[in-house]
Amino acid sequence: MTTPLVDGAVPKHEQLRRILQQRASDELPAGAMIPSERQLMVEFGVSRITVREAIGQLVNEGWLTRSRGKGTFVAHRAVQSTLHLASFTDEMTSLGHVPSTVVLAKQQAVPPDDTATALGLDDGELALHVRRLRLADGEPVSIDDGWYPAALLPGLLDRDLSRSLYGTFERDYALSITHATQTVSAEEARVDLSTLLGTRSGAPVLFFDRVSFSDATPVEHAKSWYRADRYRVTMQVSARHG
Repeated sequence: MTTPLVDGAVPKHEQLRRILQQRASDELPAGAMIPSERQLMVEFGVSRITVREAIGQLVNEGWLTRSRGKGTFVAHRAVQSTLHLASFTDEMTSLGHVPSTVVLAKQQAVPPDDTATALGLDDGELALHVRRLRLADGEPVSIDDGWYPAALLPGLLDRDLSRSLYGTFERDYALSITHATQTVSAEEARVDLSTLLGTRSGAPVLFFDRVSFSDATPVEHAKSWYRADRYRVTMQVSARHG
C-alpha cells in the first residue's frame, strides 16, 4: 500500500513526477502503459490536477507518451550519442544498445554527381551503393544510404553488409577510417523514410551528410536519416579566441 503524498518542501506534483520517472526508467519497459489518472489519484491520494501536472512534465521531458483514447505509455528513450566518428555498430554497442541491420539494397552503379565529386570519381566511373536500415534494441533508428568507390573495394557487395562496414574496410581492405567531414540538418520525413523508420510522414528527422576518409583517400559518401525522437547528439564546444 503506497503512502499518500503530503505537502512539504517538494510539491506533490514534483514528488509524483519523480516516482513515475523512476518507474519509467527502472521498472517498466518501453511501451508499457502506466496506471490511469484515476488509479494514480487513489494510489497516492492526490488530485487530478496534481496527476496531470506530473504526467504532463514527463511527456514534455520525453519519458512518457500519450495516445488519444488509449492511455499513457513509457516512451522509447532516445539513443544519446556524443559527436564523434564511429560506425553505427560500434557506437550502439558502446552505449549499451544491441545493434542490428537490415540491408535494403545493394548495387554497382554510376553514382549521383554530388557523390562522384565527393569520392573523386571520373565521369561514368562506377561506385558501390548500399542502403541499410539500422536498429537499436530492435527499434528503427536510422536509414543509411552510402556510396563507395568500386575500384577501391572489390567484392564488397559479396560480404556481410549487415556488419560494420568500417570494420570490414579495416579487416579486409586495410583501410582505416581516419576522419570525416559531416553536415547535420533537420528535415521532415518523406513517406518512404517514415514507413521504414516507423514514424509518421512529416515527422522530424536528423539528416547527416558525411564524407569519410582513410588518410587522404575518400572511402564513403553517406547520407543518413535518424529519427529525432530516438537519436540525440551532444557535443563539447569551447570558446574561440582571436
